[in-house]
Amino acid sequence: MEKGASEASAPCARCGKPAQLQCPKCAELKLPRENAAFCTQDCFRAAWSSHKSVHPKPGALASQQSPEGWKYCLRKGRGRALQLPRFEWTGPLRPYPISKMRVVPDEIEKPDWALDIAREVLDAAARVIKPGITTDEIDRVVHEETIARGGYPSPLNYHFFPKSCCTSVNEVICHGIPDARKLEDGDIVNVDVTVYYKGVHGDLNETYFVGNVDEASKQLVRCTYECLEKAIAIGVWNDRLWPDDWTAVTTDGKRSAQFEHTLLVTDTGCEVLTARLPSSPDVFPWLKP
Repeated sequence: MEKGASEASAPCARCGKPAQLQCPKCAELKLPRENAAFCTQDCFRAAWSSHKSVHPKPGALASQQSPEGWKYCLRKGRGRALQLPRFEWTGPLRPYPISKMRVVPDEIEKPDWALDIAREVLDAAARVIKPGITTDEIDRVVHEETIARGGYPSPLNYHFFPKSCCTSVNEVICHGIPDARKLEDGDIVNVDVTVYYKGVHGDLNETYFVGNVDEASKQLVRCTYECLEKAIAIGVWNDRLWPDDWTAVTTDGKRSAQFEHTLLVTDTGCEVLTARLPSSPDVFPWLKP
């Protein structure tokens, strides 16, 4: 074993303890020190049967050099590394670098079909909301707009849910069933749309004002919009179910607002697949320039 030069102590490739010794063959081949450092001769000897497999066979070294962009795969594909990760390998096989992720051409439809449709359907529902309209009429619009686009309204008959969307008015938190009640001036109503299209469910909802709404309701909806899917505590957090076992309401009867988006998690963060469109109804005052 060779003594490591003036480099900082690296962890032992076998046990992880601080190491000052280095495999001479690895040093000769200029292999990464991370996998060549050992704390003692005993640790080196114990690891030799598996460690020696990192030494390229004669004539193979050149072929093992990674092309640009090729890296080792880490954490179920969520990470990449230029060097072979430290691991107590159980056999002679080692992973090799993988190439960059291949790109699907833009002309190939991607799994955001349903999300685009769901946004269009919700926008269509928002355009008909006004005092005097029933939530059943909102459901009709959602149903017909979904069918017209070749989709299926996911809520319909889901665990026997009887309608194509959820309409949650005032103190109803979620899963309100569209019915014959006419919306009244001052109400707030959440419309929750889910569309099934080509194997994907697109889900989103928004809470809308009906006519002239009091300041407390405006503040609630705006706060909910800005927090999106975070919990909003107005009064108490508890909820109850109506006898239909779907409609969840606040136990204190105070109003509830809700917004949803479907997100695509990416390497750099997330993409909002159900983001509002330039043509979406201009119904939220705080979004106006």
